[in-house]
Amino acid sequence: MAVRRLQHAVLYVSDASRSADFYRSALGMDVVEDLGGAVFLTLPASDAHHDLGLFEIPAVPGGPGRGLGLYHLAWEVEEFDDLVDRRARLLELGALVGESDHGVALSVYARDPDGIEFEVCWQLPADAWGSFGEHAVTRPLDWAAVTRRWGSANRPTS
Repeated sequence: MAVRRLQHAVLYVSDASRSADFYRSALGMDVVEDLGGAVFLTLPASDAHHDLGLFEIPAVPGGPGRGLGLYHLAWEVEEFDDLVDRRARLLELGALVGESDHGVALSVYARDPDGIEFEVCWQLPADAWGSFGEHAVTRPLDWAAVTRRWGSANRPTS
């Protein structure tokens, strides 16, 4: 399995709207969706659904900045079968902590030995996004259904 690229970063922030305004101004990002407390942004030349997610969290006792910062990084794989292989390996390592269908990507989540969470995702072809390209979703990942649709054994061979 070859990881293709860093797919997106997600930050915990104290004010998602304020942070979105900052990243729009500082990096020229565009808001993909604002869910009020969770904002997804993309870079103008990006082919990703989003490059940055901002999740607002309440103030944490202990002073400014406590609990704020990196939530997770998402590593993108090239093919659906790479995601299947990576999931199996994460299960073997006892590191898998979740899996989701986001409508635009299929994702597995894991924690490293220090408890730092990361995501491995496969982005669906843009023509398969439908309305999810504009409206975020997180739903259970139905492995049987997505394997029937995206698994290499089930894809036409030109």
